[in-house]
Amino acid sequence: MRLALRIVWILAIGLAVISVIFTWQQVRRERRNMQRDVERRAQLLSETLAARIEPLIEKGAKPSQYQRVFERYGYSMGLAGLAVYSTEGTLIAQSPGTEARITGEPGVVIHAIAADKPQSDFVRTKDASLNILAVPLHDHDDQTKIGGLAVVHDTSYIEVRIYRLYREAALRMLLQLILVAAITILIVRRNLLHPMSHTLQWIRAVRAGRLSPSSTAVVQSDDLLKSFTQEVTTLAQSLSDARASAQQEAQLRDSADSVWTKERLAVHVRSKLKGSQLIVVSNREPYMHRQKGKEVETIVPASGLVTALEPILNACDGTWVAHGSGDADRKMVDANNRLRVPPSEPAYTLRRVWLSKQEEEGYYYGFANEGLWPLCHIAHTRPTFRASDWDQYQSANQKFADAVLEEIDGLTEPMILLQDYHFALLPKLIKQERPDARVAIFWHIPWPNPEAFGICPWQTELLEGLLGADLIGFHVQSHCHNFLETVDRALECRIDWPSATAMRAGHLTEVKPFPISVDFKAPGPSNRSEKNYLVGQPQLLKELGIEAFYLGVGVDRVDYTKGLPERFAGIERFLEKYPSFIGKFTFVQIGAPSRTHIKRYHELMTEVEAEAERINWKFKSGNWKPIVFLNRHHSHEEIERFYKLADFCLVTSLHDGMNLVAKEFLASREDEEGMLILSRFTGASNELRDAILINPYDADEMAEAIRVTLDMRPEERRRRMHRMRELVKDQNIYRWAGTLINELSNVQIETPRVAASSVRAAGNANIA
Repeated sequence: MRLALRIVWILAIGLAVISVIFTWQQVRRERRNMQRDVERRAQLLSETLAARIEPLIEKGAKPSQYQRVFERYGYSMGLAGLAVYSTEGTLIAQSPGTEARITGEPGVVIHAIAADKPQSDFVRTKDASLNILAVPLHDHDDQTKIGGLAVVHDTSYIEVRIYRLYREAALRMLLQLILVAAITILIVRRNLLHPMSHTLQWIRAVRAGRLSPSSTAVVQSDDLLKSFTQEVTTLAQSLSDARASAQQEAQLRDSADSVWTKERLAVHVRSKLKGSQLIVVSNREPYMHRQKGKEVETIVPASGLVTALEPILNACDGTWVAHGSGDADRKMVDANNRLRVPPSEPAYTLRRVWLSKQEEEGYYYGFANEGLWPLCHIAHTRPTFRASDWDQYQSANQKFADAVLEEIDGLTEPMILLQDYHFALLPKLIKQERPDARVAIFWHIPWPNPEAFGICPWQTELLEGLLGADLIGFHVQSHCHNFLETVDRALECRIDWPSATAMRAGHLTEVKPFPISVDFKAPGPSNRSEKNYLVGQPQLLKELGIEAFYLGVGVDRVDYTKGLPERFAGIERFLEKYPSFIGKFTFVQIGAPSRTHIKRYHELMTEVEAEAERINWKFKSGNWKPIVFLNRHHSHEEIERFYKLADFCLVTSLHDGMNLVAKEFLASREDEEGMLILSRFTGASNELRDAILINPYDADEMAEAIRVTLDMRPEERRRRMHRMRELVKDQNIYRWAGTLINELSNVQIETPRVAASSVRAAGNANIA
């Protein structure tokens, strides 16, 4: 018992110290936040009152006139009293009941008048705790000091809250001590300390699946521990059974309408693949290697695509084919240009495709991003088509096709998932060689109307390449409709509009919408306790070197489709229409440089910087400016900090397939505060109907949306945010991937021998 008591005593002291430290930090933070809230409310009220009271002092008004002003603003939450003083500190007027709160000449008022700036003080009386905010009053003509105003708030509720925190912490600590004491005494009395290392090794081996639960080779089995060994073995068997039951439950849930998770997606993929192989093809690789001094570092590019597709490949040991763009990528692959990833726990294969500098310039920067990107985004930037770029685009697609065909050689009915506009030719190239493969391509950008797409000199080749796929996915239904209309006008093809399919040269292609989303992480203590999230909006603004009360945020690549000049024009118009927000509102634009060696992107960066500087020069005063433009790459953690502290997020895309920034902002707001102002030209606007929808080309409409957002009642704002967050939670990135895989797995594959008769049968069915 002495050993047990000694251990309990040591643990009790340690737990008590830790609890006291954490409780003190929590109390200190809570008190500081509540005091700041009181001071902020008092400051806003004092600004309004000062404008009313200064004319009364100038004309020597009667006390009854002051009382009418006091009565009008006496409803303010927590307000305990108001008082007006002369420059000598003599009381001129005070609201009823204030004399019981303030006695004599409050020193804070004298200090405020002397310093000619607001002063705040927290004081205690025998009855209550108070906050007194004193502000100097000035003559409207010559700005001389004519008196002082004291705004008194009752802050007793802060002490009540602090008392509750201490009481809850004490109860938690007591329960922890009781639990620790009981466990410690039990362990010592049963003499488990000596063989603990052996038992832990055995338990870890069983938990990792390296040993059967019935194995006792690692555990000492003398008479003293015989019953203990039996109990632990039984427990391990129970855990093993529970694990099997949980997996079975996940499989059952797979068919139900419940929230999708990484684990559910893995179970779903295994059930749909049924042993077949999955190949994912994208231009961007999930892991890249760069030379850093003498060492090679592994970089995981920020990508929602990796979040969605990696669980699939982990579940089926698939292959990801991508362009090897890192300067140390070649060092890490084997003779077949493959390596196993993730580095910490390899679960699937990364196959790298090598492109020459000329191929990359023509295929990626040229045809894909100077041709197809502006062609599909109707944002008034003329697409550039060069024959040399088209040659490189064909060459790159053929290289990727060769790599995919090598990877699926010998596999039966493989499933291939292609990503984005870089690979429009790839479906046909693969299906020509492997008609038994199930091929899907997801087009992550919009598809324009037929007239716009007809600009492309090689529209026929692109459409024929895409129609080689069994399944084509877009974000929204309108893009599916535009694609089918384009095919209908450009090619000899049978379109079945009700089923959204196209029959070309005997091959059937389905066209369906799959709205992509983000990984919605449920709120948890680990998310709320990170250091960045504890730093409030004032501290963030201080780090940026500005002073403001309201904060808006935008997060975009510097791309002409994102409407950054239009966004700044809307902010300028907002400050012109509502000058009361000048000095109080700041908009932070996080603009990651993108494709800067393309001329249009380089010009846009210069244009955006110049526009921000012009607007700042127009409105800037003191330590405040309306726009802060951060033109560098930010980590996800840095961006999330802005998301969590902003009063609203502004998305003004001129044309966007989906726009995941809108959904990332919603997913980050665990407090269900803030608001989303969203362009109606984004795919996300079809889902997020509770956002404030705007036309980004209309500066007045954008200005009004910002005003409505900042003045919105808190309960309405929370209702809107709750509904949008629930939608993003349900329609998350894992549901997108699961639905896409499900549709692809349901594709009926025809063997070459029976293809002709099947085609005739399908044609007759369509005619009927």
